[in-house]
Amino acid sequence: MTAFVCIAVPHFIGQKLDYRTETEEIRVSGFPERINATWVEIEPDFSRFGDPVVAVNQAIVEAMQAHSGRFPIVLAADCVSAIGAIKGLGRDDLNVVWYDAHGDFNTPETTPSGFLGGMPLAALVGRGNQNLLEGVGLEPLPEQRIIITDARDLDPEEGENLHASGLKVLAQVEDLLSIPLSAGPLYIHLDVDILDPEYMPALNYPAPGGPDLTTVNATLRYLAENANVAGLLVSLWNADKAPDSSPRDNTLQMVHAVIDHL
Repeated sequence: MTAFVCIAVPHFIGQKLDYRTETEEIRVSGFPERINATWVEIEPDFSRFGDPVVAVNQAIVEAMQAHSGRFPIVLAADCVSAIGAIKGLGRDDLNVVWYDAHGDFNTPETTPSGFLGGMPLAALVGRGNQNLLEGVGLEPLPEQRIIITDARDLDPEEGENLHASGLKVLAQVEDLLSIPLSAGPLYIHLDVDILDPEYMPALNYPAPGGPDLTTVNATLRYLAENANVAGLLVSLWNADKAPDSSPRDNTLQMVHAVIDHL
């Protein structure tokens, strides 16, 4: 039986905000007990680092290393936490499937907004500012090992760079069901905004035209059954925008689509 650790990261771009209660909602839902998971909330040491985002990512690394015998479910408030999660897995041969309505492939030179949360995937392959990777000692990943699916909402230059890159870009999540999967370890990055806003009505940056919950779950189950999944990060909804418990419930359905089929 697989042993799990849930690593709670209630920090958004390096800040812990009182209204971002998503990880606590998951904790009190009984989910950790149902899967017999150890629950860890990170405690970043901001005094050690000049950049709070680096401090958060280093805390993720240390939490994963402390529980390295368990399958990590990282529950994060942003996608920048992927840097810590990937470093924490400690695998040089890692493959990535990145579920996101957005490309996360901006750099400081291409971003219209300057939003750091739109840059982590580009940073992970060595593009743009490398301070966040260097802060935790992570080397860039080869572009050919990364699949990004959906990415239906792209900034103009971001989209050009993404489609010209070495990443495999899938227009629809269903395409995951028909491509060859590497035998190496796989990190699944799941931003819940992959869902159409009808199924995830609590997002900072909603992007209409996405897949439904059943479709996403089918692809996650397929990966769990057919690939060597080493870890899962879920970039969560915004609890301040949630009309009811459906964002939490649908998120946990997606998590179960992975962990129930490992």
